[in-house]
Amino acid sequence: MTGISPGPVGAAAEPLLSLSAVTKQFGSFTALSEVSLDLRPGEVHCILGENGAGKSTLCNVVFGVHRPDSGSMRYRGAPFEPAGPADALMQGIAMVHQHFSLVGDMTVVDNVLLGRERGILNRKQCARQLEKLAAEYGLPLDPLAKIEDLSVGERQRVEIVKCLIRDPRLFVLDEPTAVLLPDEIAALLDVCRRVAADGRAVVLVTHKLAEIKKAADRVTVLRGGRVVATSDEPANDIDALVRAMIQGSVETLDTSAASILGLEAVRHVDHEPSKTKVEALQIDGLTVKDYQGVAQLDNFTLTVDRGEIVGVAGVEGNGQSELTAVLAGMMAPTGGHIYLGETDLTGCSPKEITAAGIGIVPEDRHAVGCVLGMSLAENIYLNRLGEFTRFGFLRRSALEREAAALMQRFDIRARGPAALFSSLSGGNQQKAVLAREITLPNLSCLVAAQPTRGLDVGAVAAVYSHIRTACSRGVAILLVSSELDELLTVADRIVVLYRGRIMGSCAADPARREAIGAMMAGQPQ
Repeated sequence: MTGISPGPVGAAAEPLLSLSAVTKQFGSFTALSEVSLDLRPGEVHCILGENGAGKSTLCNVVFGVHRPDSGSMRYRGAPFEPAGPADALMQGIAMVHQHFSLVGDMTVVDNVLLGRERGILNRKQCARQLEKLAAEYGLPLDPLAKIEDLSVGERQRVEIVKCLIRDPRLFVLDEPTAVLLPDEIAALLDVCRRVAADGRAVVLVTHKLAEIKKAADRVTVLRGGRVVATSDEPANDIDALVRAMIQGSVETLDTSAASILGLEAVRHVDHEPSKTKVEALQIDGLTVKDYQGVAQLDNFTLTVDRGEIVGVAGVEGNGQSELTAVLAGMMAPTGGHIYLGETDLTGCSPKEITAAGIGIVPEDRHAVGCVLGMSLAENIYLNRLGEFTRFGFLRRSALEREAAALMQRFDIRARGPAALFSSLSGGNQQKAVLAREITLPNLSCLVAAQPTRGLDVGAVAAVYSHIRTACSRGVAILLVSSELDELLTVADRIVVLYRGRIMGSCAADPARREAIGAMMAGQPQ
C-alpha cells in the first residue's frame, strides 16, 4: 500500500498535540493501550475503528474528560495535563461529543452561552454571531428555538456551531455526521477543510469511508484500544485501512460506494418480499399538530405488509420524528388511526404497543431507548424483566445468562452482561436496543428509526442482516433512515415525506435515486 504502516507516521511538521504511549483503563478493561500519535496543524486527522475500539475514549482523554493512567501528552510544545473539559476549552481545544451535551429546556443561544460568559448575558449579540456563523458554514439554526423542540440533526448542528464559535486551535469531532443529511455532511467536511487550512488541527472520528476519502489528510486505525495502522494517503489506502480495522477480508465491502459500506453484497440475500400480501401495520390519516397548530404530520396513510420492508425517506425535520413517536406511543396524534392487524392501537401506551407485538428502535436511544444507569442485561430485557422475577425478586443469574447469549448473537461488545449500559460505546448501545426489540416473542412489526446511526462498517451490515432475517419470518418492517443509499439497498419500496405529507412512493431501485431526491425537495414525480 502507498502510505499505510503498522504504527505512527513520522512527523512532517511540529505537532500541535502529541500523545505518547497513552493508556487508559476502566477497572480491568483496557480502553486504550500505549496509543501514540501526532496531530499536526493544517491537517484533518481521521480516527477509524470498530465500535468499542477506543475512539471515543481517545477523544475524551484529549478533551480532559478522562485522565490517562500512563503515558503523556504535549500540546503546543508543552506538557498537557488538562484538569477537565473547561481547562481544555481555555487552551483552545473544542469537542463535539458523540452524545449531545445540551440543556433541553433552554434555547439554542443560551446553550451556546452556557459556561462561556459570566455576568449579564448579551443574547442578541450572541444570536447575531450564531446566525452569521451558521450561514457561513451552511448549518442553519434558529437561535431562539428550544433544544427540546429540535430534531436530532438540528441538535447536532447546535453542538457543532457551539464549538466553532470558540475559534478552537484543535477541533475534535466524535462521529459528528452520524445524524446529518448528505448536504449537511458535505458542508461540515468543507468546514473541516477550511478550519485545517487556517493552520488549526482537526480530529474527525467517522465510520463513513466516503468521508475519509474526501476529507482526511491522515488516518489512524484503532483496534482493541491499540494503534494498528496509519496512513498518510488514506484515499488510496481505503481497502487496507478497513482490513486493519476489522482484521479480515473486505471483498464484500464496496469501498467506492457513496454509502457507509457496499451493502449490495448482501442485498436481499436471504429476503424476498412476500408474494402474498397480508397487511400488518396500517396507518390511516395520521395527523400531528404542534402547540401552534401547525401540522407536523398531515394525513399520513400507509400500509406495511408482512414480510415487507418499507423505507421512509426525507430531509430530517419533515415529520419522521413525529411519525415514530406516535407509533411508539410517546406522542398522542391529533387525528387518524393506527392498526396492527385488526387491533386499533391509536393512543395506546408504549407498554401496550410492545405487548401487541410492535418493536420500536428509537432515533434517540439515550432519551427513550435505554436506562443508562442499569446494566446491559437489564436493558436488553427491559420490556420483559417480569420473566426473570420470582416472588418479586429478580433472578439475576438467569437474566445475565440469557443476555450473554444475545450479546454473542448480536455481537454486543462489553465487559459482560452486568456492565453498566452507560459504559458501552454508542454503537454497542444501539445493537443492544435492536437486540431487545427484534427478539420480542410476538414480534409482528418492527419500526426502526435511524438503526445504523453511529455504527461501524461491519455493524451496519450485521444490523441489516438481522432486520432482513426478521422480515423473512414475516415481520413487517418500517425503516426510517436519513441514509438514502441504505434505504435503496435494503427496502422493498420507499415513501418520501415532505413537510409532513407523503410526496410520493416508488420501488427501492437505485435507478430511481434522482426521482426520490426530487421528491425529498418537494417536487412530485
